[in-house]
Order: sequence, then structure tokens, then C-alpha cells
Amino acid sequence: MLKNRLYYIDAYCKSFTAHVIKAAQDEQGRPYVVLDNTVFYPEGGGQPADTGTLNGISVLHVEEVGGEVRHMVAESLTSASEVEGVIDWERRFDHMQQHAGQHILSAAFVELFGFPTISFHLGKEMVSIDLDVEEVSPEQLAAAERLANDIILENRLIETKWVTEGELDQYSLRKQLTVTDEIRLVIIPNFDDNGCGGTHPSSTGQVSALKILSTEKQKRKVRVHFVCGGRVLQQLHQKNQQLTAASQLLSAPEDGVAGAIEKLLATNHSLEKSLEEAQDTLLTFEAKELLNTRQQGIVKAVFTGRTVQQLQKLAKLLVTDDEDVIAILVADNEDRLQFVAARGASIETSMKQVSAAALPLINGKGGGNDAFVQGGGEQLVTAEELVQAMVEQVI
Repeated sequence: MLKNRLYYIDAYCKSFTAHVIKAAQDEQGRPYVVLDNTVFYPEGGGQPADTGTLNGISVLHVEEVGGEVRHMVAESLTSASEVEGVIDWERRFDHMQQHAGQHILSAAFVELFGFPTISFHLGKEMVSIDLDVEEVSPEQLAAAERLANDIILENRLIETKWVTEGELDQYSLRKQLTVTDEIRLVIIPNFDDNGCGGTHPSSTGQVSALKILSTEKQKRKVRVHFVCGGRVLQQLHQKNQQLTAASQLLSAPEDGVAGAIEKLLATNHSLEKSLEEAQDTLLTFEAKELLNTRQQGIVKAVFTGRTVQQLQKLAKLLVTDDEDVIAILVADNEDRLQFVAARGASIETSMKQVSAAALPLINGKGGGNDAFVQGGGEQLVTAEELVQAMVEQVI
């Protein structure tokens, strides 16, 4: 029975002795053992599995398959009849803190706003719940976090109880149960009754603290990311390091970092605008010089490291300055070729025909209209060969 498993009898048990009742390999050839009882929690209900050792051999994962708890081990244990098991307690207690914190936060959202939790994920760095609502305001997040931490600070008992389906009417369950036999409830008196198969501390105070970090939209639901217990200190340490580094880089006090960043962004925006204006001025002079190189009404040029946006600006300047020219410009950008072709207002030749001749040569894609086209593709020919093919199409 589930209730007789060691991790349910005592969630604080760190080591145990058990008999091996099965040693085999799964479909992928990974060795595993099944024991007559175990302290190792198998993955399930949003909570990751425990890790640790059996006779000093690493337990990499634990899962329940067909009613048996399989301990996936780094090496085969076929010769052992009895094992000494030790779980990674730091990992286990972290999971207990996060899982209990999830119960508390989910109950807080229900208590305050009637927002139900529909899924839960316990990750390596953060925990998340999905709320069955489309919007959650910052004020609602703050209120739920405050209530959750009040419940933690009150150090209420966290009780576990095995009940029958007929006894469920005695409890105000937060969500509908999916099991009808061996029902395990996790209860925080006068706050939350919830069916759960995970491991939890014995009191809310051991969750220590809870902090909501962020939210995101997930298919008309709101995902809330948060941390509990030791992870709160880890987040504080990381963010403090980042804030200190930013403060030093900006030569600003920590409480003035935001203002210094705003000032830096404004300066950067001004510099970008000035640089763009200077580049446009240079392109104007470059266009006038290129017009002097036209042959048979065609201006052609090859560049290295130019963006397609720069080619577009230059081509537009060329055909604006002289309505009787066609501009064919190609940029060689490492292993990629990009081109632009444009015609002046007095020219009737379709640039789409020029593009159609160029794209197959570079296995490329492009777009545009009869007056202006652009495209790009692989460097299957040289930039000069591509220009020449486009010029021949015009002629």
C-alpha cells in the first residue's frame, strides 16, 4: 500500500536498509532495482524524484512503473540482496519547501480572489503555477504573496491524512481529486485541504519564505514563477551581485541604478540617431560618386559587410538622383550574398525579371515589385558573378 512507503511514513528519513526484490534493465538498457520499501520519492505530481545512493552507487532517477518503484542506478546491483540507501537530503528538503510553498500560494489565490491553480511545475531554479485566469494585477500578486508569507510566519502544522472516498465530504478540497482509492490529503488547518502525493515539511514555518518573481501569459492562463525557502536567499544573492556590478559599471549608488540606466539609454538613443544621420549623409555622397561609374545606364557595385538596409537606401538615392539609371548592388556577407536592384522613373525594365535571374544562382529568396527588388541566398557564385548575371538580364 502507498501509505506504507517509507517516504510517506517519515518524510525526514534520510537513510534506510531494504531488500532487493528485482534487478533488471529497462527498454533503453538502463539498470534499475526495485526494493521491498524505499525512502526515495518517485517523480510525480509535479515534484521531481529524489536522488542519492544505494550501496554507494548513484541513484540517478526514481519512477513508478506498473506499481513498482524503479531506482535507476549508475551501475547494476544484480549481485546485491540488501542495500543501504541514502537520499540527497538537501535536494529532498528543497523540494519539500517548494511543494509546500506551492500549496500555500495556490490556496492564497483561491482565498483572496477565487483563482484556481490548474498545473504546477517544480524546476531546478524556480517553481511555477498556472492560474486559470487571463489577467492577474500587480496588486493581486502582492496580496497573495503577503498572505502566503503570513501563513508561513504563523508556523501552522502541515498534516497528512489517508482517507476514503466516503470521507471526502468532511473536507473543503481546493480542487477535484482524480483518484478514488488510497487518497492522501495534505492539510493546513483552517486554510487548505488538498489531495497530494508529494513530500512536505511538518509545518509552514519550515517553508521559511516565499517570493513571486514574475508572471507570463500561457494560452489564456497566467503562469506565476516563484521561489521558497533556500531559493529565496539564492535569488537575493544573485540579484544583489548583479545590482552591485551594475552600480560599479555605472558609477552610481545602488538606489540610483535605474536612473543611471535611463540616462545611459537616452544618450545611446541620441548617439544612434546622430550616427544614422551621418551614415545617410555619407550614402548621399557615395551615390553621387557611383553615378559617375554608370555604363549603359547601369550603376553596379559590390560591397563587403553591408546590410541589405544600407543597400536599399543607396539604391533609392541612385534612382532618385537620376531617373534614367538602373542600380544593381550586391553585398558579400561571409557565406551569404544579398542584392538590391532598382530602376529610375524613366525606365520600363522590370526588376522582378532581374531578381528571377539572380535567385536561382544563389538558391535564394526575395521579394519586391517591378521598380524595386531585394533578395539573398547562399554563396554559390561570387558577388561579381552575381552582379554580371543581373546586368546581362537587364541588357
